[in-house]
Amino acid sequence: MDVDYRTAFDLAPVGLCVSRNRSIVDCNRHLCEMFGNTREGLIGQSFQVLYPSAAEYERLGARMAPILNAKGHYADDRIMKRANGEVFWCHVTGRALNRDAPHEAGIWSFEDLSSRRPVKADLTAREREVAAKLLDGMTSKEIGKVLDISHRTVEIYRARLMRKYKANTTADLVHKLMAGD
Repeated sequence: MDVDYRTAFDLAPVGLCVSRNRSIVDCNRHLCEMFGNTREGLIGQSFQVLYPSAAEYERLGARMAPILNAKGHYADDRIMKRANGEVFWCHVTGRALNRDAPHEAGIWSFEDLSSRRPVKADLTAREREVAAKLLDGMTSKEIGKVLDISHRTVEIYRARLMRKYKANTTADLVHKLMAGD
């Protein structure tokens, strides 16, 4: 049986896209459905349109470049934004096609986690970043190092998250973030 790679790409069970300099060169149907946009509306656009804020787009791009450089691939869970403004948890995995210039070209997959992990509280950009790292099992010191902020600042954001999610402990917060309670 001959494999039609365009059909396989288009019908993949996850959102897929090919990028060049952090802009979408091509994407599949699932990505369009996930983000509530058309293929024509996404192709040629900066990935910034998929993020809740320009600051998050910039910070994450700067943070993942050295990892893409060293490993050639990157993955995390993060909050993304649909065309209608709704935010949702998304698992993102990418591979740089040139490790020496990691944003030059890549292939990315996006998996919508909203059915398992809805976003229940109105979070700031930094709270979303801290929440994502807590879900990765990181300590305040580790989060501070990754986000280039002090561990005391991380603890302030964690305390805000605990108030917003009405959590008594960090373990309770992580459970509520995962369950969307």
